[in-house]
Amino acid sequence: MTSPRADAGWQGGPRASRVVALNAAPVRADGACVLYWMVAHRRLGWNHALDRAVQHATRLSRPLVILEALRAGYPWASERHHAFALDGMSEHARALESGAVLYHPYVELEPGEGRGLFEAWAAVAAVVVTDLYPAFFIPRMQRVAAARVGIRVEAVDSNGLLPLTETSAPFSAAYPFRRFLQRNLGAHLVEMPHPDPLSAADLADAGDLGREIRERWPAASAELLAASDAVLAGLPIDHTVGRAPTRGGTAAARARLDAFVEDGLERYGQERNDPDSDASSRISPWLHWGHISVHEVFHRVAEHQGWSPARLATVADGGRHGWWGMSPSAESFLDELVTWRELGFVYCHHVPNHDRWDTLPAWARDTLERHAPDPRPWTYIPEELDAAATHDPVWNAAQTQLRSEGVVHNYLRMLWGKKILEWCEHPRAALEVMIELNNRYALDGRDPNSYTGIMWILGRFDRGWPERPVYGKVRSMSSEATRRKVRLDAYLSRWGSGHGP
Repeated sequence: MTSPRADAGWQGGPRASRVVALNAAPVRADGACVLYWMVAHRRLGWNHALDRAVQHATRLSRPLVILEALRAGYPWASERHHAFALDGMSEHARALESGAVLYHPYVELEPGEGRGLFEAWAAVAAVVVTDLYPAFFIPRMQRVAAARVGIRVEAVDSNGLLPLTETSAPFSAAYPFRRFLQRNLGAHLVEMPHPDPLSAADLADAGDLGREIRERWPAASAELLAASDAVLAGLPIDHTVGRAPTRGGTAAARARLDAFVEDGLERYGQERNDPDSDASSRISPWLHWGHISVHEVFHRVAEHQGWSPARLATVADGGRHGWWGMSPSAESFLDELVTWRELGFVYCHHVPNHDRWDTLPAWARDTLERHAPDPRPWTYIPEELDAAATHDPVWNAAQTQLRSEGVVHNYLRMLWGKKILEWCEHPRAALEVMIELNNRYALDGRDPNSYTGIMWILGRFDRGWPERPVYGKVRSMSSEATRRKVRLDAYLSRWGSGHGP
């Protein structure tokens, strides 16, 4: 597959459906720069939002400023999440240190220290571009910020292959959404973001722009961005959740993607559910932090498959296989990467309170409430679950991996949630525990895709099953059945020994 928009003179931008105005203010013709407020799509390529900022800067003949900030007081802020984010910021600082673009990486040393920084840059800018992201505190933060400034603020969607605004409502399940994709996605597969827009465009040099702003809010030093243990220990964040062994940043993401495409992709369809096989992509932490784009992942897979859009099938039957025109394993992977991942993004886009009990399907809430009084052979309080102190060695191993690495094998993540539902005294309490443990420890927590998994445990995007105690008509899972279905010997040897009661 040929790299999209690889010509050196490219000066384009995303289609209009990816651009959402957050206020009614105009572009200020006499502004000194174009500001890209990088909050979710934290990467310098394959990024529709960056493309839009470059487009503005080129059209207005203004320098480009990239503001990437890391707050101290965001929910679940910890050494783990901070270190991963700082890896990406350090990479950006090195890449941009000698170019025309002014990169301002700002890290709060105390909660609230960065207050006013965005407004200060917006006061000297002609237009602000930021990232459209439908979850966590980001949408509210952006709306409040856009209302405070007198220039146009645009949020640009680079979340998935399908622009979120191409949908008018959330979907109830993967099947109808897959049919929608089969009817509508083809045109978007030939409109990829640029792999390297900063090299492709002729941008004005920022020079010493914003010196007073940078004196008031100093850019993070190379030492701070390096995120040593000593540096992290001095920040006002949760120090009980230590850094994960996985490094953040686009280089690490691409290395992981290359390893998966070369070794795991053709095994994915048959072996992805086996923890001992290591056939899953394990790319979700970098997708969540925006260090790599789903567009780049798709392009890499398509290139490996020798694919072109002409191979798309014309049928829109909602089937999981046969539409893409790739190998069965590649199509299985793309169903997870595109159908299931973007199903969650679309839902969060249309349902702002997507993490609340009341957004579950009525049938799921009703059946779980009716079975809430059912006797439970085992119950655990949140502290016991956090500590992986249950009677179940498979569950304990999954929780231990989550605490240690910030990830859980995809199949075991489903079992992890189902057992929390079974072991909590009420399904509402189970939802709270799942959100807390996932968002505290998982590198891909606080993400629409994470909420898809959590709410699927409780019935969202699923159908009713034969009624059972505790679960009602919600799908159940057991550790015994899991051990029969998948290979776990090596996994339990690594994560199960010496943990739990």
